[in-house]
Amino acid sequence: MLRCGDGSLYTGWSTDVERRLARHRAGTASRYTASRLPVELVLARPMADRGAAMREEARIKRLDRAAKLALIAAEGRAGAPPEGRVRVTGVVRA
Repeated sequence: MLRCGDGSLYTGWSTDVERRLARHRAGTASRYTASRLPVELVLARPMADRGAAMREEARIKRLDRAAKLALIAAEGRAGAPPEGRVRVTGVVRA
């Protein structure tokens, strides 16, 4: 999950979080984040596979803003994913 410069939250998934974050910061990953720079990674979660990552992305997107903020507060900033894992993040599919 990303926090955009205007305070909005953006949710997606990627298999390469650092690459996608760099694209978001460069303004080339999505129109939404490009118009709301800068962006900050605030939540990333390891997932077993792409299907699980997409389901978790959909679940998080259904949450209201308060629930998303509570999720960020509860889990804090995420570190690097375990090898061979997909992370649900604030980035969209490549």
